[in-house]
Amino acid sequence: MAMATSKCQAFLLMALAAAVLISTASGTLQYGFYSSSCPKAEEAVRNATVKIIAANPTMGAALVRLFFHDCFVKGCDASILLDQSNSNPQPEKLAIPLRGYDAVNTIKSAVESICPGVVSCADILAYAARDSAMVSGGFTFNMPGGRRDGIVSDLNNIFGNLPAPNMQVQQLVSSFAAKGLTAGDLVALSGAHSFGETHCSFVTPRLYPTLDTAMDTSFGQALQGVCPQSSGGGTVLDNNMVTDPNVLSNQYYGNLIAGKVMFTSDQTLTSDATTAQMVKDNAANAVAWMARFAGAMVKMGGIEVLTGTQGEIRKVCGATNSGS
Repeated sequence: MAMATSKCQAFLLMALAAAVLISTASGTLQYGFYSSSCPKAEEAVRNATVKIIAANPTMGAALVRLFFHDCFVKGCDASILLDQSNSNPQPEKLAIPLRGYDAVNTIKSAVESICPGVVSCADILAYAARDSAMVSGGFTFNMPGGRRDGIVSDLNNIFGNLPAPNMQVQQLVSSFAAKGLTAGDLVALSGAHSFGETHCSFVTPRLYPTLDTAMDTSFGQALQGVCPQSSGGGTVLDNNMVTDPNVLSNQYYGNLIAGKVMFTSDQTLTSDATTAQMVKDNAANAVAWMARFAGAMVKMGGIEVLTGTQGEIRKVCGATNSGS
């Protein structure tokens, strides 16, 4: 995404200020956490992430979504990455059709090659999500580290923790508040729906039996053509069908105002005066939205983290070190 130099500089200052304040408030994570133990850790993550997204531009959104799901369920402990095992017979990943697991494994391997057993999978996912914004959105920000990896992953923990696509605005605000996030964070992070994919099954409730009146009629009719009522629930759709679906930007807010978004949980943000004004503000100022998004990502990255001697540093992201 092209931006004037002055805007880039303004954004970087705003994002840095927001991130520092939020991280300092949490008091648990540190910027440059690996500066002594693995000085090139973040560089290795960035280089691997750039290559992955260059080869498959859809992976930027996939990595951001993985980070979101990880943090909202049991905190940012890489529990979303654990495979099925004797100790975790029903891991989180069985419940949700997410992508990006192989990408995280590739990034982890790159880091392990220079600093074996030092950098957690939870931090690798956080850094990769940050770097996905750089590649897919053209902006970057500091992300603190120090997260440790959990050893438990249970799909039952998803229920009651993840916000659902059919939620109304007050339910969403409550869901985010339970994680220490504000309505502003909710609206800022929702901008990630400017890129990535979804499935017809999440959209059809707004299409049938009658079209949601908040949805643009032509847009809804086009979706009905792709997502028939009787079948096709698994059909993949771009979250953003208006512009490039692989670019992270404030385009989402323009789409939202125009009634050209997928989920009830998107459109409902315009039904409340407070969040509706936030939507307008983000639509009007891309640089300000970037700063808000950056701050919210850092804040989200501090949810219920394991630090110090808690958890472990996994050797591979899909399994605990015990292997059970």
